[in-house]
Amino acid sequence: MELDLYLLDLEERSEKVIDTFEKKLSKISTGRANPQLVSYIKVDYYGTLTPIEQLSSISVPQAQQILIKPFDLGSVKDIYSTIVAHNLSVQVVNEGHQIRLTFPPLTTDRRKELVKGLSKSIEEAKVGIRLIRQEVNKEIKKDDDLTEDQEKKYLDEVQKIVDKKIEIINKIANEKEKDLMTV
Repeated sequence: MELDLYLLDLEERSEKVIDTFEKKLSKISTGRANPQLVSYIKVDYYGTLTPIEQLSSISVPQAQQILIKPFDLGSVKDIYSTIVAHNLSVQVVNEGHQIRLTFPPLTTDRRKELVKGLSKSIEEAKVGIRLIRQEVNKEIKKDDDLTEDQEKKYLDEVQKIVDKKIEIINKIANEKEKDLMTV
């Protein structure tokens, strides 16, 4: 197999890990309202689990609030009860035709707690990248068409990409940590 194919495989798979990592971080509340905190939540809508973002418009009228306006007013109660069941540590109010979520300001202790939890997610993402590297390296080493020099060159290229991906994870994590610690 050619170097480009190995690197393409590595790139595609590692991008999936980074995307998953970013989605996971977007669900961590920084004390400011973020529609992504609720958009993924699925509600039983006529027997089908449907994400809230497909059932309603989600807006941020104030820094500490999210407003959910269902397209079908009959689904307000279902959306409300599903959000309450998710225990998001926010005040949830059913206003009849819409649902208002109010975020309490984060305490310093809570911010530090969230940063600690962040390190677990960071490590999971890095481990994911390293596992992909391991698999791609095995494939390269199995390739009998490669000379020793080619194999070494391929493995070095793989390592360079892995280093870049881990750098990206660190950058994303640092930005999130800064967001969490900003009062």
